[in-house]
Amino acid sequence: MTLASARHILVKTEEQCNNLKTEIENGAVFADIAEQHSLCPSGKQGGELGEFGPGQMVKEFDTVVFSAPVGEVQGPVETQFGYHLVEVTKRSE
Repeated sequence: MTLASARHILVKTEEQCNNLKTEIENGAVFADIAEQHSLCPSGKQGGELGEFGPGQMVKEFDTVVFSAPVGEVQGPVETQFGYHLVEVTKRSE
């Protein structure tokens, strides 16, 4: 079974999500941005979600995690919880 590790930042608006993505692209540290802005409890760990398999996360999130290139920040990804920036940190095929 394929397993992935990912980290994310969850915010309320698409605009904030895009602004944070720009900060990261301009050199801000993903984990620091997660700690400062993420609404998810994982923010305290720099957004780390640990390892999980397909179907363990909401569909929109799952789709990105199991298709996006490793190490590249994706988003905004809209789910029922808000808007996410997602970075796949590892994936085993």
